[in-house]
Amino acid sequence: MLTAELINDNIPRLQLQDSIAKALQLVNDYRVSHLPVVSENKFLGLISEDDLLDVDSEKGTIEFLQENFMVASVKENEHFLNAVKCSNKFETTIVPVTNEENELVGVITVTDLLKALGDFSGANEIGGIIVMEMERSQFAISEISRIVESNDSTVLHLNTTVQPDTGLLTVSLHLNKKEIAAIVSAFERYDYDIIYYFGDEKFENEIHSNYRHLMSYLDI
Repeated sequence: MLTAELINDNIPRLQLQDSIAKALQLVNDYRVSHLPVVSENKFLGLISEDDLLDVDSEKGTIEFLQENFMVASVKENEHFLNAVKCSNKFETTIVPVTNEENELVGVITVTDLLKALGDFSGANEIGGIIVMEMERSQFAISEISRIVESNDSTVLHLNTTVQPDTGLLTVSLHLNKKEIAAIVSAFERYDYDIIYYFGDEKFENEIHSNYRHLMSYLDI
């Protein structure tokens, strides 16, 4: 998904001649941390609510705060994850989208980014989740897929993150079914370190129940 597909046309843009009072009112009305500023549709930067509040008089214009503008934006043909990165880096609730001529095309709100991330990660799809921790050298997509598929399941989404304190790789799997106890057991047999998992507790409880019945029978 490209950034242009997530543009929200409802967020207003400021001009250099707009008053600080007007900018503060718009920030409050639209509940955003920043607003884009343009001059003849050229993107100049973002002005923050904090910078607006620091001004002694609200009668002045945005032009006098130009040195405080934050130049943060993404191009309209970039992947939307770059907008997520921009929002996180600059801690903004909107991300300006510009074209090759640096004209402001529109903005993306964090609400729309969150929805896009949910769709991208498969959060709306039904299925189980397994989270494992391992050395980078242990990570092999082919083997992970083989273990999952050998238990009649499919990996819908796979995500990896590196833990900064340990350097270990955290691998999150989103599977196409919720009955994942057998898959968890399979990973454990291959010495994978399962941190936690979410699935069908009923299926897991049945396995544990059958195990307890077997142990009771052997005790007899």
